[in-house]
Amino acid sequence: MSTLEALAHGLMIALQPENLLWAFLGCLLGNVVGVLPGLGSAGAIAILLPVTTVLPPTAAIIMLAGLFYGSNYGGTITTILLNIPGEASSAITAIDGNPMARKGRAGAALGISAIGSFVGGVFATIVLAFGAAQLATVGLMMGPAERFSLMVFALSLLSALLGAKAAKGMAAAFAGLLVASVGIDPVVGIPRLTFGSTEMLDGVNFVAAVMGLFGVSEVLVALEQGVRGKISENVGPVLPTRKDLRDSFAPIARGSLIGTVIGMIPGTNGTLASFLAYGAETAVAKDPTRFGKGAIEGVASPETANNAFANANFIPLLALGIPGTASLAILMGGMMMYGLTPGPFLFRDNPDVVWAVIASMFVGNFILLVLNVPLAFVWIQMLRVRYSLLAPIIVLLTLVGSYSLMNSMVGVWTTIAFGAVGYVMKKIDLPIAPMVLTMVLGPLLESNMRRALEISNGNFSVFVESPISGTILLAACLVVIFGVARLVHHRRNAPPVFADDE
Repeated sequence: MSTLEALAHGLMIALQPENLLWAFLGCLLGNVVGVLPGLGSAGAIAILLPVTTVLPPTAAIIMLAGLFYGSNYGGTITTILLNIPGEASSAITAIDGNPMARKGRAGAALGISAIGSFVGGVFATIVLAFGAAQLATVGLMMGPAERFSLMVFALSLLSALLGAKAAKGMAAAFAGLLVASVGIDPVVGIPRLTFGSTEMLDGVNFVAAVMGLFGVSEVLVALEQGVRGKISENVGPVLPTRKDLRDSFAPIARGSLIGTVIGMIPGTNGTLASFLAYGAETAVAKDPTRFGKGAIEGVASPETANNAFANANFIPLLALGIPGTASLAILMGGMMMYGLTPGPFLFRDNPDVVWAVIASMFVGNFILLVLNVPLAFVWIQMLRVRYSLLAPIIVLLTLVGSYSLMNSMVGVWTTIAFGAVGYVMKKIDLPIAPMVLTMVLGPLLESNMRRALEISNGNFSVFVESPISGTILLAACLVVIFGVARLVHHRRNAPPVFADDE
């Protein structure tokens, strides 16, 4: 049976009324999970896994898969409207998504994110259907040295992301690395910077910190400025204009490719895919100063990459039996509970189930597109609420979400503390994005570097001996050189500023 025939057969199974119903329910629940800050797809799948035991295996896996990639859609909603990332991978969207909402373009931001998410999800699913086994093998070629180089490349994009705020951005980046080092040493298991606190052994919870940096700090700044009215009088149409679509076409294409490639590599996450996509847009932009002020490319590309990552993450799971994220590890446990063993033999022994799940991802992405465009009219009504009423709701929603992360007050205090940090950073004009980026990449950078050095007995040449690792490091050097050259060119051509004559 050819791939097209197998996919067509799977589509017939996925479109059966009961499977279609469970796909719709999974996508809907995923949207809700994404909207609620802190819950996350991993927790939701773990909660619903026992419930799915009453379902047939195909319907259960279709529902749980829909919940997983559907949560990436929902996380965008509160990110754009309230500046509270519903999912960690949506944090980068806040940089331009919320400014778009404040400019009266919340509808366009939600619309382009839904379209980009649909395109990215479908592209990654096509890659999954037609090249899962081969591409999963490529992902396995990325050992510790290659992953370290990939993290270095992601950090190199800071040079394009920071622009004229290079010094402040680097200070924020180093602060993020310091925060990321809190907890148990990933190699030798020694506590670091915990100050004797057992609650800090697991490190600083990233989602709780991000909700404070973006959400709570935004409320504090707004209250200080005496915001009493609505966030915006005009939310604009949900469907993007032709200009929006033209501006977003290339970013969506790049985001689809970046998200799919990162999704194939076990041990990475959607936040990395979003940051790489956003950094790529700032690097190729003719006017990078537009970013952070409501550039639609800053919403389209990371949201596309985020959802492409979610769908591409099924490639190593289904083809090799390697879950790339905690959510898929739980989903893999559910598959094994039904007697399905992910890996090379899954396509041979259970073709009906695996091809039905792959086909349901096409159906699920279409369901999410249909759901999110009309529902955007409902969500944007939040912007019409008086801010004096909305602010307490934002804080309450944020703190409840942070509590649900660990079911303890540690998450709440983390959110409050980082809310204060975010407020100070905004007051002194210190960019938050570099700090968030290094908080994500710090642990991955350190653990992969030290594992690579252990394998090579401390020989640093391991990072350049590998063709893949060496090529990525070379690309990182070129990005930094390009960023520095562009900054120097910008300063040389900036108009002179003269002091007033006395």
